[in-house]
Amino acid sequence: MTSATNLIVRRVFSDGPVVALNAHGDVVPPGGGWTHDPYGANIVDGAMYGRGVAVSKSDFATYAFALMALQNCGADLRGSVELHFTYDEEVGGALGPKWLLERGLSEPDIAVSAGFSYGVVTAHNGCLHLEVAVRGRQAHAAMPGVGVDALEAMSEVLNALYDHRRTLGSKSSAIDGIGSPTLVAGLINGGINTNVVPDLVTLRIDRRIIPEESPEAVEGALTELIRSAAFRTPGASVEVRRIMLAEPLIPRPGVERLVELFCKHATGVFGQPVKSHGVPLYTDARHYSAAGIPTVLYGAGPRTILEANAHGADEHLWLDDLTRATEVVARTLVDLLIPS
Repeated sequence: MTSATNLIVRRVFSDGPVVALNAHGDVVPPGGGWTHDPYGANIVDGAMYGRGVAVSKSDFATYAFALMALQNCGADLRGSVELHFTYDEEVGGALGPKWLLERGLSEPDIAVSAGFSYGVVTAHNGCLHLEVAVRGRQAHAAMPGVGVDALEAMSEVLNALYDHRRTLGSKSSAIDGIGSPTLVAGLINGGINTNVVPDLVTLRIDRRIIPEESPEAVEGALTELIRSAAFRTPGASVEVRRIMLAEPLIPRPGVERLVELFCKHATGVFGQPVKSHGVPLYTDARHYSAAGIPTVLYGAGPRTILEANAHGADEHLWLDDLTRATEVVARTLVDLLIPS
């Protein structure tokens, strides 16, 4: 991705803290298996169906209507609210929140990123994407011995990765909701024709990094594992290239007030206990935290990404959750902007 158009909506009430609310409008492709139009926003039995309706287009509405409620509430509010609507979260956020913050276009004191209604997220996994290119030498399939089979070498790499993946379950985060590190070989490509020894095979890997791990150490160990496996095939060469490294989100000092307010108001509005926890995915919230800004995730959605079918067929959102999450956000903003 080389460009994106982002939007900052700024409402200044008076001097005071600046609260940023960030949601992203970019989405992954719909994929197969849908029973509703993925871009139709169909409403069935109180739920809206569509790609991105839960992650995280819904929070464009949550945050915008919460801000409208603030403008109409008549309270003596001190500070500002900014809506950060960005469009590259699915590919890392470097041209979204990170770009806005690095250029000083926004300088918030507090940030809230898109989340789900039944929990306040304070931590999440990091993510490493690597591309592995294994090179051999092409040859006629009738004389494979004069070539170097890149697919054979990549098979060694895959076997080593899967063996390594089986060990990751022994490691677990102390933060509720995070779980263990994961590894997925998500994309593979290579070969020339059925009757040609393949001279190039590429693979892309997704490695989720729990907050207790060092991203640099994870990348170094994984790179060494891949190289060692590829070199078991004589004549093969290998290149490992980082596509993306998203740092884990770790709670920063100052989030305690945000957690307290969101949990209090969500518990009251939803009529059930709402607590803080972590999630195994990665989000743009990490960019705000990396800039030293206390950050949590809260917004419209069910209890888990699985329940929403996020990134899956028939992604959906219960509209009652959207309404109630909007009230929770508005009530929390009032508390943040009323002088103590």
